[in-house]
Amino acid sequence: MIRPDKVEQIQLLRAQHPRWGNRRIAQELGLARNTVRDYLRGKEALVQSRPARRALDEATVALAVALLDGAAEGNGVVVRRLLAARGIDVALRTLERALQPYRQRARAAKSATVRFETLPGEQLQIDFGQRMVSIGGAPTRVFFFVAVLGFSRRIFVRASLSSRQEEWRAGLAGAFAHFGGLPRAVLIDNDGALVVGRDRETDTARIHPGFAAFCKDWGVAVRVCHPYRPRTKGKTESGVKYVKRNGIAGQDFASFAALTAWLPQWMALADGRIHGTTHERPHERFERAEKAALQPLPSIPPAHEPRVLKRTVAGDCCVDVETIRYTVPHRLVREHVEVVVGLEHIRVLHRGVEVARHRRSFTRHQIVRDPEHLRGLLRVDPPQPRPSGPGPLQTLGRSLDAYADAIGGAP
Repeated sequence: MIRPDKVEQIQLLRAQHPRWGNRRIAQELGLARNTVRDYLRGKEALVQSRPARRALDEATVALAVALLDGAAEGNGVVVRRLLAARGIDVALRTLERALQPYRQRARAAKSATVRFETLPGEQLQIDFGQRMVSIGGAPTRVFFFVAVLGFSRRIFVRASLSSRQEEWRAGLAGAFAHFGGLPRAVLIDNDGALVVGRDRETDTARIHPGFAAFCKDWGVAVRVCHPYRPRTKGKTESGVKYVKRNGIAGQDFASFAALTAWLPQWMALADGRIHGTTHERPHERFERAEKAALQPLPSIPPAHEPRVLKRTVAGDCCVDVETIRYTVPHRLVREHVEVVVGLEHIRVLHRGVEVARHRRSFTRHQIVRDPEHLRGLLRVDPPQPRPSGPGPLQTLGRSLDAYADAIGGAP
């Protein structure tokens, strides 16, 4: 069985080339010689007919959509199984064709967003981004806390070596101080350091108790954007990209301190540009409408809650914190200690007593030493090198004259 157009080609070649035999026509068209012979003798081309597609009635489609949104959780195979349990037998492909328009509408609704502008002082959006940065000639992974005021688009950036919850809290406290006031709410994403889970029944996020208490102490509410909808937090998403592509790209820093010193300069530049959405300079928009709308800072800022780590002192008299090693007194080698990580200092406690304190470093793989911790462990006077050649002949216990007397005098 061949298609009608092939039959027409066979007949056309015979009409154009009467002297061509069946073999030649078959070679030209890539067919068998017997096939050419049969169709030249008058065999008609067979048209393949397909059975009509089965269409589901409206009631079945409505039930399938309800199951897809409910118990099946979006899985078409599960929908088919649930329909079969109700006595409705339908092929999977038929079911998928029926559900396809609904799936397309659902995807479009999920992707569509409406730009939402917040009132002055209403919201601060925060997020973390990371990028490899050249520090001291070595590529270093640096995490950037980014906070953007929803109305004015003023930006705050803080660099760190991790994105643990303590860095979120430190960044947020720094943003409050930088802007000189408090927003009414902070919008966060579903980062594991901030959100511990989600209640499926109420579709609400369960905020980490430590972060919730921190925000309560500052007097700001916490709002969580919906999972897999980062565009609901688009201002800070754009801010993170702007920091990585504009503030850090192409920069080399002599030290982490140099990077930290550069960020305020860059923030001033960012706040002075014409913003692409508001068509205003963020700092002018802030001064005009948002500064007065912020809540005042507390007279005494809430205390920072440091992170406490359990460590065992290594043989080199050091404990490790974020790849950075800090010395402790050598007598504590192999002892268990607590390391209290603050914003500026590292404290080491042994049985509740502070045994070491260092200024916190942000240079990865560095060793921070206190010479007092190693006192008594190293030799004060280094050993003297031995002479390379033979020394002078040492005086023997007896002189040679004594041996001469013993054998009867000199010869």
